[in-house]
Amino acid sequence: MNLPHPLAFLPLSLRRPVFWSALVLTALCFALFGLVLDPPLRSPLSSGIVSFELARTPQAAQAMLNAWDARARLFVAFSLGFDFLFMPLYATALSAALLLTAERLTGLSGGIANLLGWGAYLATLFDALENIALFSILTGTLGSNPAIAFGCATIKFGLLLLACGYALFARFFLQNRTGN
Repeated sequence: MNLPHPLAFLPLSLRRPVFWSALVLTALCFALFGLVLDPPLRSPLSSGIVSFELARTPQAAQAMLNAWDARARLFVAFSLGFDFLFMPLYATALSAALLLTAERLTGLSGGIANLLGWGAYLATLFDALENIALFSILTGTLGSNPAIAFGCATIKFGLLLLACGYALFARFFLQNRTGN
């Protein structure tokens, strides 16, 4: 049995508009993170929120926290909260890209695109767990939370890179139904 794509319910006429809308909103969120939310977090120990996500050890996470003033910590908290809005946007943009790709493929190639469409949404679960661990660190509970955040971030980024890579590979290198 072939697993249907998570966005297969969308009428054909809405698939491209959903993709483009989600992609534009995702790009705007990236811009907000990069231009507004990350600069106050930059230090010799951190290049932004992703550094905090990948701190891995209590010592590295604590060193970042010590390097940030109260204002920077507010930016961290806002970034983590804002990420919950960002998650469905990036997942929908990537999943819709895979849906548009899967429409052009047959057999196993299309099935992989459908599966990775689910993977884009699964990445948001790991992103949410990562954010919960990071909120705990921010509020003073280090424990194993840096390792949890690192593990979740690694899985999240892995799923997203795999899905994005496959969407691009399938789009440009795999045979499609129309022969284009």
